[in-house]
Amino acid sequence: MTMPAPRLALYVHWPFCRAKCPYCDFNSHVAAEIDHARFAGAYRRELEHMAQAYGAGRRLDSIFFGGGTPSLMPAWLVEAIIADADRLFGLAPDIEITAEANPTSAEAETFAGFRAAGVNRLSLGVQSLRDEALAFLGREHSAREALAALRTARQTFDRLSIDLIYARQGQQLADWTGELQMALDLGLDHMSLYQLTIEPGTGFHSRARRGDILTADDSLAADMYAETNRLMRAAGLPAYEISNHARPGSECRHNMIYWQAEDWIGIGPGAHGRISNGTNRTGTATRRSPAGWLDAVDADGHGVETLIEDGPGDAVAERLMMGLRLSDGIFIPALESAYGERSKLIDMAAYDQLVAAGLLTADPDRLCVTEDGRLLLNRVIGALLAGQD
Repeated sequence: MTMPAPRLALYVHWPFCRAKCPYCDFNSHVAAEIDHARFAGAYRRELEHMAQAYGAGRRLDSIFFGGGTPSLMPAWLVEAIIADADRLFGLAPDIEITAEANPTSAEAETFAGFRAAGVNRLSLGVQSLRDEALAFLGREHSAREALAALRTARQTFDRLSIDLIYARQGQQLADWTGELQMALDLGLDHMSLYQLTIEPGTGFHSRARRGDILTADDSLAADMYAETNRLMRAAGLPAYEISNHARPGSECRHNMIYWQAEDWIGIGPGAHGRISNGTNRTGTATRRSPAGWLDAVDADGHGVETLIEDGPGDAVAERLMMGLRLSDGIFIPALESAYGERSKLIDMAAYDQLVAAGLLTADPDRLCVTEDGRLLLNRVIGALLAGQD
């Protein structure tokens, strides 16, 4: 058996936000003025470079506009990037084109323009349906605005997802399950549910270093995670990835390409890409500074600052780190066909111990963590890779 040819996706990074949320460690910037025409030209040039370097003869299965806040992009720029992607690569007939958006009233007004531009899936950063939690998280919208934006989005897009953040300061289990049930009552087909984590370089990180308690303790967070999975399964949206839940057939194709370690090209300031080259992988990362990225594209036709060539061992590690996030895990025979027998890919003694401990399923054809294993995923992956050369 051989591994199927990897799908190809395009990630477009829009680096601007109206304000920086205190929990966010993404490459986002607040700018008084944005030269949209210059950015449009730079996206086109970098996409042309990437198509020539990595996209020969391959069509796109997914495009994802992330950020930052892509709903602050003018619709004409979104349409231009999609048109260039079609010209340079070609688009799959059933291509998924996602844009992230915030549910402020002003941004909700752009939804129709995005749909006309070709976006067919919206990921709405609701984060909470409680006003006090939204204030804590530094969000600019209210719960009422979020619900209004959701109504507008449902009238505009066939596919819609929301993000929610839980395990917040002072939040109890009953608080979270009540809020989650409110979200379930909306009847969505996809929800991304993230535990609040404190990331270096964020406003919350500075507060945590001063002694502020911003997250639930580990025991409560684990209880919230378990109850989240129970409620979502009961509602027909089981977890297909650690933090992502969907009705069967409504999974995010773009993110599945990431988690299955397939191929994607990244353009825009701070965008990452990963491209297969036989059993090896090429990783790209562009300059994070919007001004620096623009200057680099003007000078060189692209803003790629880092280029990493990974060997087969690195590729196997990536497949484990990404694939074990999925409920379906990793199909071992296909992995062996590409990289060699499993005893050379993972530490078999560690594998047996993890199965005995109830952290991995006892399936000879599929490497898959249990629900308990997901809570200790980094430890599981580290043990499996401990004996790798």
